[in-house]
Amino acid sequence: MITYYWPPSGGAGVQRCLKFVKHLPQFGVTPTVITVDEQQASYPVLDTSLLAEVPKEVKVIRTATREPFEFYKKITGKKDIPFGGFANTGQETWKQKLFKFLRGNLFIPDPRVGWNRFALAAAKKSIQEQQVKAIVTSSPPHSTQLIGLKLKKQFAGLRWIADMRDPWTDIYYYQDLNHTALAQKLDARYEREALEQADAVVVVSEDMKRLFLNKSTNLDPKKIHVIPNGYDEADFVHPSTPSSEEFVITYTGTLTEAYNVTGFFQAVCEVMTKNPLMRYRLRFVGKVSAGIKQQIEEAGLPLITEYIDYVPHEESIKYLMASTVLFMAIPDVPNNFGILTGKLFEYLASNKPIICIGPVQGDVDKILDECGAGRVFHYSGFELIVDYLMQLSKTWKVNHNLDLPIINYTQYSRRSLTEQLAKLILQ
Repeated sequence: MITYYWPPSGGAGVQRCLKFVKHLPQFGVTPTVITVDEQQASYPVLDTSLLAEVPKEVKVIRTATREPFEFYKKITGKKDIPFGGFANTGQETWKQKLFKFLRGNLFIPDPRVGWNRFALAAAKKSIQEQQVKAIVTSSPPHSTQLIGLKLKKQFAGLRWIADMRDPWTDIYYYQDLNHTALAQKLDARYEREALEQADAVVVVSEDMKRLFLNKSTNLDPKKIHVIPNGYDEADFVHPSTPSSEEFVITYTGTLTEAYNVTGFFQAVCEVMTKNPLMRYRLRFVGKVSAGIKQQIEEAGLPLITEYIDYVPHEESIKYLMASTVLFMAIPDVPNNFGILTGKLFEYLASNKPIICIGPVQGDVDKILDECGAGRVFHYSGFELIVDYLMQLSKTWKVNHNLDLPIINYTQYSRRSLTEQLAKLILQ
């Protein structure tokens, strides 16, 4: 398993590989992990609690790396490296814009490509010494797929599964990187080669499968497999403890202006006005951009809003279980019908009603409908959102626990999903 993000890194990207590695031995696969040395890595967030989830019998090989983020910190004066979607960059200075241009044109596919030569050397040695039969390369960073591409060419008979958690050249912030035409062409070529040369490609949604199939006429649809993100049953050991004093709406993860949730904030304000005797709380656990905080101010919600910075994964689950309802959003960008964040499945496992702002009839909408776990509203669906929140508020006045009856989400357990990956590895 070749992955840049691994404990003590935090964030959603770590969960997928960690849970795969945790459950693969149950299905006849003995994993070895190749990742970056945590002392040299460029992690946006840390979560040391996840180290305890790495099985003791799993061999983890950590390598050196060479990346430009220390240079970024020096020229911008920022302490942190950019989050996905640049949620923590705020109002960009000319130095940040310059770095973004350099990032998009000198480091292709991404700045962590400097890790590749170290990871490649470690992978070659491991393949030879352990007689490795298959590799899984997980991205982003999509530069990791170039490691798989080289290994596939060098080792005859080696099976290569390319796991792509996000789109590559279709990621929603791709245009913000200001690529030149030459850089875009090179990036697209890398993407196409990885898709064509991998023995199997794993994606997280049906719509992402459609996006990748359009990249080459040489791709067989049967080669691309949908294994979504999921939830780990072992994470949900805490009881549900919704407040009896406040109607708590919780959002976990990163939120930026790209998500277009102004209408939701306005709807919450409207519902508060219609229910003056009810207490509401809007809680964000994770990274919220300055622009979103400004929208919350303008909607008249600052007094009910609580911001909690990034917390360990176990603690984020506790916040879910202490909520009345859960709020999520899909970026308002092209090709967003297939965006399936890992949080969706943990939201499902919490048994709380889910309010999602995003594309109606997208993959999230289909899953929520299938599980009977909530509703998706269009970005402009102000009145419908108000109606739904009013219904929930009316119910809450009678019963402060709005937890759903047992819903059909068990097919999204990490164990069940890992079984699907194991079958691909063992083919």
